Amino acid sequence: MLEVEACEVRGHCPVYKVGDKITVNDPEIVLEKTDALCTHALSSLLHYVLALERGVDPVSLGLSTPKDGEHAYVQCVDPGEPYTHGGTVIFKIGKVKKGPGQSRIIVRKKRETRR
Repeated sequence: MLEVEACEVRGHCPVYKVGDKITVNDPEIVLEKTDALCTHALSSLLHYVLALERGVDPVSLGLSTPKDGEHAYVQCVDPGEPYTHGGTVIFKIGKVKKGPGQSRIIVRKKRETRR
């Protein structure tokens, strides 16, 4: 499971503020643990989510440095002013560490199921 956090907003983003999170569990976005979704952001994030969840090293993908090798950093495609009236967001992506005995809650078709 991955957590994607908006760690920086440059300009004005109408969807995200710093600290907003998206939780991804394999192919599913866990809506109960997601603050906001934007199609501009998803177009950037989806390229890397599957690889990162499967354990590909963020440094080898060019999405981090060895100093912070546990996280990947991806930027929204909206360039912001002066090109658009929006802004761009930098997202930090990392694996969710679960303790023993914690169940995974997944949303499917607006219905809660447990794995």
